[in-house]
Amino acid sequence: MNADLAGQVRAICLALPEVTERLSHGAPTWFVRDKRTFVTLWEHGHHEHGFPHLWCAGLPGAQQELTTSEPGRFFKPPYVGGRGWIGVRLDHDVDWAELAELCQDAYRAVAPARLAALLGH
Repeated sequence: MNADLAGQVRAICLALPEVTERLSHGAPTWFVRDKRTFVTLWEHGHHEHGFPHLWCAGLPGAQQELTTSEPGRFFKPPYVGGRGWIGVRLDHDVDWAELAELCQDAYRAVAPARLAALLGH
C-alpha cells in the first residue's frame, strides 16, 4: 500500500483544469470550479467500508459495469451511489494509471462541457 495515498490522488486530481481541494466531511475532496465534487478520498475508511477507498463520480453505466465485473475492487458507495458514483478500494495494489482514468472520467461526469472538452477523449 502506498504510504502517500492522499498525495498520489491529489496529484491526479489537481492536474485537471480548474480543480480545487478542501475537506468535506473530514475527508480530502476535489471540486470543479470549487463547487462540484468529483472525488472524495476516505484514506482510513468510512462507515461499513473500513478500508482505504475513494468515491468518484461515474459516467453513465460505469458503476454497474465496474461493480459487476470486479466486485472485489469496486462498490456502490453510500449516499452518492444512487447517482452513479463508484467506490474504489485502495487497500491492495493500486493501478495508478487506471485510477487516473477513473478520476478523469469523474471530472468529465461533473465538469461543464467546455472544461471536460479540454481533456480530450
